[in-house]
Amino acid sequence: MRTPTAMIVGMVLCPCGLLLTLTGTLAPNWRQVSLIPSEPLDLVLEHGIWDMCRERQSSHDRLCGQADELGYFEQVPVRVAQGLMPSSLVLTLLGLVVATLGVRCWRKEPRHLLAGVAGLVLLLSGLMSLVPASWYTHELWALPAPPGSTLVVGYSLVLSYLGSCLEILGGLALALSFHYCCEERRAPKLPPSTVQEAGPCSTPGAYRNPWDVLEDERDGRHSRSTLPCDSDL
Repeated sequence: MRTPTAMIVGMVLCPCGLLLTLTGTLAPNWRQVSLIPSEPLDLVLEHGIWDMCRERQSSHDRLCGQADELGYFEQVPVRVAQGLMPSSLVLTLLGLVVATLGVRCWRKEPRHLLAGVAGLVLLLSGLMSLVPASWYTHELWALPAPPGSTLVVGYSLVLSYLGSCLEILGGLALALSFHYCCEERRAPKLPPSTVQEAGPCSTPGAYRNPWDVLEDERDGRHSRSTLPCDSDL
């Protein structure tokens, strides 16, 4: 049996979503702060959920590990993202392991129930990463920032969004495996075939004469034998 298309789609989208979510979690660029008063015009501050960096666009000098003077990391959306994003990554890895055991393209038939459970796990992991990304976007302009500066969305937040959506789509595709489980249970079971056991010398499909043509020969009644002789040919 060929691997269903839904399983292939799920096994392609979920690893891609994992890579995007991992990059968005680690990269310190959920928000960019530019045009800060009393600072050079080419200075850009990059805020992530773990670190803060500053970069001079003219010279591309980048320095991370900046001090949090405004209490950025103490805000609830940032703290929630710090907890849910790593949890989502771990859950995605677990879901991919279960999905690999369920799909198993080298088997004659995939394990639909196991693949469906993996789809639900991956769907949950995608939602866990989508919630902090959405909340952070909603509170992006409310989070502490230098007054008078310009705030824009960073690429890490965009990657987190894309990764979450891919994981959700891949999880839904794998969850369609439950449909095959229902079809297997609804399929009628054929009764066992009643095939007559063949003897040790019998040939399947051969014709068997019910009359014993050698009965006269064994009884010694050669005159009444109806068997053809050489002289009759």
